[in-house]
Amino acid sequence: MELVIGAILIILIIFVSGYIIKKKFYKEIDRLESWKIEIMNRPVIDELGKVKQLNMTGETEEMFERWRKNWDDIVAVELPDIEDHLFDSEEFTDKYRFKLAKESNQKIEAILTNIDAKIDKILGELNELIGSEESNRAEMEELSAEHKKIKKTLLIQRHTYGTSIDALEKKLDSLSEQFVVYNDLTANGDYLKAREVVIMLKDEIQTLTEKIEKIPDLITEVNIIPSQLNEIEEGYKEMIDQGFILDHLNMDKELEELRKSLEINTDLLVKTEVKEVESGIYEQKEKIDLLYELLEKEVHEKHFIIKNREETKNQLERIKESNEQIKEEVNFVQQSYQLLDGELNTPYSLEKQLTKLTKRFEVLENKITEDHSAFTILGADLREIREGIEKLNQDQHDFSLHLQNLRKDELEARDKLTELRRKTNEATRLIAKSNIPGLPDDYKQLMDDVNKYIQDVFKSLNEKPLNIKAIQDFLQNAIEAVDVFYNKSVEMIETVVLVEKVIQYGNRYRARNRNLAEGLQRAEEYFRSYDYYSALEEAASAIEGVEPGALKQIEDMITKEEI
Repeated sequence: MELVIGAILIILIIFVSGYIIKKKFYKEIDRLESWKIEIMNRPVIDELGKVKQLNMTGETEEMFERWRKNWDDIVAVELPDIEDHLFDSEEFTDKYRFKLAKESNQKIEAILTNIDAKIDKILGELNELIGSEESNRAEMEELSAEHKKIKKTLLIQRHTYGTSIDALEKKLDSLSEQFVVYNDLTANGDYLKAREVVIMLKDEIQTLTEKIEKIPDLITEVNIIPSQLNEIEEGYKEMIDQGFILDHLNMDKELEELRKSLEINTDLLVKTEVKEVESGIYEQKEKIDLLYELLEKEVHEKHFIIKNREETKNQLERIKESNEQIKEEVNFVQQSYQLLDGELNTPYSLEKQLTKLTKRFEVLENKITEDHSAFTILGADLREIREGIEKLNQDQHDFSLHLQNLRKDELEARDKLTELRRKTNEATRLIAKSNIPGLPDDYKQLMDDVNKYIQDVFKSLNEKPLNIKAIQDFLQNAIEAVDVFYNKSVEMIETVVLVEKVIQYGNRYRARNRNLAEGLQRAEEYFRSYDYYSALEEAASAIEGVEPGALKQIEDMITKEEI
């Protein structure tokens, strides 16, 4: 019984599987059938009909015949062949010969793909041909209008194109010939070749239009340049007659090269080589501007030398006098103040710089007198000398100011010493007034240090001559020591007052709290040995153990009393 059921199940599974696979293959066959119908419905005939509206000669006729033959082969041979393969696929599927059915379907798909590609090519070429005809017609109308416009411009404004007119008219005639070529190709149905002519005409007319727009201005530029070159040459000769040294400019060579370049540009303009002429004229104008600039600079530098030559000489004399005054000032200052080696050498260093500048100026004077150097070279030398004079002036001023400041620094140091003594006395008075039981050893040492630093400043201010650098060093040490001493004094007084208040506050608990009593006892011992900070630490710790926050209350109370 079980074998029978198993056999039935196997048969059932095979049947169901076969049914599913057959359904899948039928679905694929339906897809291929739909694809075939879609191909048959593609608008090849309609598009071929559009071609018949064109001139059916030459290239168009050849292409039409080839497209029609390809389409006839598809309809008469390839599509019927697909129908046979579809029938085979159905038969193989019905008989469960799925491998053969699959192979048949693959053949059908390959054929359909190939047919689709052929039709795409036919329609693509069709559209290109028809599109070319439409584009050609529209663009040729515009090109014809532009061609007439160019012809009219050359006729009316012929005189503005000078020697370029022959080349322009020749080019215009060659374009006219291309219009005839286009018409012949179109009449013969060669629309694609005609398209190539349209593209060529479009580029050529655009180029010719640009040339016609630019050439009049270029002719003007070319005609202006000779007069500019003559002007430069005349100016150059006049300047030489006036005594200018201009050999370094190589003017004759530069002008000769510019005139040769001008001839080249003129020849290129005859040939309407606009881009080359534009580039050449740009370079020429750059060189011409440079030559003008160089000549103007020579004139400017001559005026600069005339204006500043005598003034520079006077400045050197004034600096020399100032340096002598600085030497005298150094000798005078030395009687009262010690000067460092560098400071003592400064006047001589300034004198050496002055000597170099004076020699350079003397050489410059000789060059100017000899009249063998260009003014631009002489002007550059004079500018460097004047820059050196300006720096030397500033160095002299800074050093003189430094010498003057020595007296100022001395007076400031004496005033500061008086202030430090007052501040030290004020700290001592505060200590005495506070009735502190005694002074700690570290405080006494600090007091001794302060007195020593102040004494160092006092002694240095009584030396002859004064060493301001040493005075300022001693003074800085004294300032720092006095600040520490004063702050330490105030802090110690506040600590003593706070310790006394804390012990007084804690006495109310002393009899009742043994730990507190012991803590206060230790605090009092520290206090009697002048260790006020340890005393405060012990007393505060003891009272905080009994009454947390008590120290803050005592501090607030002291603050209110002071207010």
